[in-house]
Order: sequence, then structure tokens, then C-alpha cells
Amino acid sequence: MTPAPTESATVDGGAAASPGPASLLDDRQRRLTAQRVREARDRLTSSTGRPAFDYELLRLFAQNRISASLAVMLLVATVGFLSGVWTNARSAAVWTAAVLVIHWAIASQCRRFLAASPGAVNLRAWRIRFVALDFVFGVAWMLNVVTVVGGRPESGTFMLFLMLLMVALSSMLASSLPMAVFAATVPVTTAVVLDHVIKGDIHSYILIAMAATAQVYFGLLAQRLYSTTLATLEARAEKDALIGELEQAKANSDEARRRAEAANIAKSRFLAQMSHELRTPLNAILGFSEVMKSEVFGPHSVPTYKEYAGDIHASGVHLLNLINEILDLSRIEAGRYELNEEPVSLAAVVEDCHHLLKLRAKNRGITIHEAFEPELPRIWADERAVRQICLNLLSNAIKFTPQGGEIWLKVGWTAAGGQYVLVKDTGSGIPEEEIPIVLASFGQGSNAIKSAEQGAGLGLPIVKGLVDLHGGTFTLRSKLREGTEVVVTFPPERVMSALGPMAEPAPPLQPGPAAEPAESPGAGTRRHASV
Repeated sequence: MTPAPTESATVDGGAAASPGPASLLDDRQRRLTAQRVREARDRLTSSTGRPAFDYELLRLFAQNRISASLAVMLLVATVGFLSGVWTNARSAAVWTAAVLVIHWAIASQCRRFLAASPGAVNLRAWRIRFVALDFVFGVAWMLNVVTVVGGRPESGTFMLFLMLLMVALSSMLASSLPMAVFAATVPVTTAVVLDHVIKGDIHSYILIAMAATAQVYFGLLAQRLYSTTLATLEARAEKDALIGELEQAKANSDEARRRAEAANIAKSRFLAQMSHELRTPLNAILGFSEVMKSEVFGPHSVPTYKEYAGDIHASGVHLLNLINEILDLSRIEAGRYELNEEPVSLAAVVEDCHHLLKLRAKNRGITIHEAFEPELPRIWADERAVRQICLNLLSNAIKFTPQGGEIWLKVGWTAAGGQYVLVKDTGSGIPEEEIPIVLASFGQGSNAIKSAEQGAGLGLPIVKGLVDLHGGTFTLRSKLREGTEVVVTFPPERVMSALGPMAEPAPPLQPGPAAEPAESPGAGTRRHASV
């Protein structure tokens, strides 16, 4: 009996000492998943402790600048051309060239930022650089207002148009960096306001109010766009963190499942080995105790020895039944229980089980009622499994039904065309919260623990497993102090009457002197129906 544990220890030790490629890949995947989770969580907080995604915001700023680069160039060229047509063409050309150079410098810095590695970027320095470049860009637009088109009495409307154009452009492109919006727009707005203040007429005051209102409005719009962008980044980071945690949980679940499967296989091997080791001495115990109990070689000198031999034999039978139940449950859970299917009369099997346990029920004063529907066809099933299902259900009903109680046995048709077995008793019942416990392996309810006839908690799990192997359903309904009802159904495809006739007709008989008379056309059909 010692080799089995030694072998198991050797196998386990070897697996732990030399992990396979699959386990190494799983460990690497778990490490990568944990790293992604940490990175996603780190993105939720910046160096300032606020949920501000510094790098992502600067990256969006750079991407917006580069994507709108051509549009900004066309806009600058258009404004320069209109300014040159209206005023001095040379001054407008110089201003256009200067603004395009500044725009090219901003675009170059944005490409440089995007090309750099995120871990090697000094976010504070780049933020200051982008704000300074936008301030220079705004000052260049201010020079257009002051030197190119400024000073003319009819230039107020054009200056306001340029200011609104600059403010709207900066609010859209630099919304992810609010300081850059103010750095680019404040110089132009200040120049327009001061120019109209110097003029001092009512028309200028109206334009000043419009300029101030536009500056405030676009500033609020930029702040709103900044908040929306920040919320989008936060939602994306939370989604990435959630996906990472789900992947981590899935990896842990897969690892737990593999360990459970390995433990189940080890348990099955252990039980298979131990069954042989236990059955060998148990057969000798049962055989010799039977001989001693029956006094085959003569009566005992002490009558008590005969009682002892009977107790030994009964204990051996109980232990053998327990071993068989454990092995059956182990094979069912491992998916290695093979059904020996044949035509079985469900009503006949239930009736046989009733006769086997009738004496036990009679000794306890329990009445068993039978209700079988007549002329039920056979079902295609494993007779031994069906018998075990009926015996377990009926023995449980007898065990937990008090003195003078009643049990009902019913066999009949289901609504779908299958067949069912119903066992109902007037016993103590099972609390609703304990039903999952009694259906689990080795699970026992509180009434079973308090009862004098305790079992191993394997009857109902074996019944459920055998029913599942037949494709049927197992239903248990119980109420405390009202009784228990168990219904086992077999699907319609297992009912023999549901089988169709043979596709090919029987070959005709060959004529000859020894040939028997030909059968009538309906004979073959009647023979098939009788089967």
C-alpha cells in the first residue's frame, strides 16, 4: 500500500522541479499582464497627484498641430495676401514669411516630441517650450494687427476678424494645453483692445466689448474641450486597467482550473490504485466472515463468535459498497464512466427496486405507493445505472422518512415524450439553502448529520451524474418538515418507440424446396414493434 503515495510524491516533485514550457509561458503572460495593469494605474495619476494625463495631453497637442499644419499654412497665406492687397504688400509679405517660419518651428518641435521615447521626455520642459512657441506665434499675429493693418480708421472690423480667427484657431488646436491657448490669443486680443481704446468712439467701444466677449467665450470653449479630452483619457485608462485585471483574473482562473484538473487526475489514479489494494484483503474478510457466520466447519464453541462474524461481514459489505460508490463517483467526474446501453423497462426496474427495499420500509412502518402508467415502452439506457439511480433515491426516501410515513413511486410519460421517475416522501425535508450542499460530493444536510443513519453523502451526486450521462434531467424539490420530491427524466430520443423503422427492407426469400412460406406484408412491421 505504500508505493502509491511514493509514486505520487515523485511525480509531484518532478513537476515542481522542472516546469514545462506551458507553465513558463503562463508565468511570462501573467508578468506582462501585471505590468500592463501597473502602467494603466500609473496613468491615472500624474506627478502632481491629479488625474491629469500629462504625456497624453502633450501628445494630442502635437498631433493636432501636425494634422492641421497645411490648413494653418493656407490660412496664413490667405491673410497675408488680403493684407497686402489692402495695405503695403512688402510688409504683408515679410509678415507672412515670418509667421510661416514660426509655424514650421512649432511643427518641427511637435514631430521631435512625438519621435522621442515617452520615458525619456521631460514633460515640464516640453510644456514650457510649447507655450513659448505659441506665445511667439500670437505675437506674430499681433504684429500684423499693429504694423500691417493697424492705424487705418476703417481697419477696426478687419482687426476684429483677425482676432476672432486667431482665437478660434488656437482654441481648437491647443485645447489640450490651455496655457498655450491663452499665450497665443492674449497678445492679439490686447492689441485689438488697445487700438480701439485709443480711438475712443462709441463704435470702438462696441468692438472692444465684442472682442472681450469673444476672448472669454473661446477661453471657456477651450477649457470645456480640455475637460472632455481629459475625461476621455481617464475612461480609456480605466478601460485598459479593467481589461488588464480581467486578463489577470482569467490567467489565475486558468491556472486554478489546470491545478484542479491535475488534482482530479491524481485523485482518480489514487482511488484506482487504492481500490485494488482494499478489495484484495476485503474479499478475504468477506469470505472468511461468511464462512464463520454460517458455521460451515461446525458450530462455534462460544455463540458470541457467530455474532461477531456477522458484524464483521456486515461491516465488510458496507465498506465494499462505500468503495464502489466512491469509484463510481470518481469515474463519473473524470468522464470515464462507460454506459452499457440496452433496452430497459423503466417500470420493471423501479418495481424490482421496490421489492428489494420493501422489507426495510415495512420494518419502519412506511407505506410505499406505486403509480405506473401502463404499456410504457422500453428506453435505451444502462440497466445497472438505472437500477442504481432507483435504489439510491428509494433508499434515501426510506432513510429519512419517519415511522408511519408514506412514499410515492411514479413512472410515466413527460410532456416532451420522454419518461420520468418520481420519488416523493413525507420525511423531514431539506432546507432550501442546503440543497446545493446535498448535491455536492460528500455533502450532507443538517438532518442527515443528526440522523442515526448517516451516509457518505454520495448517493445524490452519483444519481445526478448518471442522469447527466443519459442526457436526462435531475430535479430536487424539498421543504423543511414537508418532505422531498425527486424527479428524474429521460429524454424522448431514448424511448424505443421513438426509433424509426429500418431504412432498407428485408431481402426476399430465395425459392427452394426447403423454403418456408413467405410472410405477410405486415409481419416484419409487427416483429419490429414487438421488439
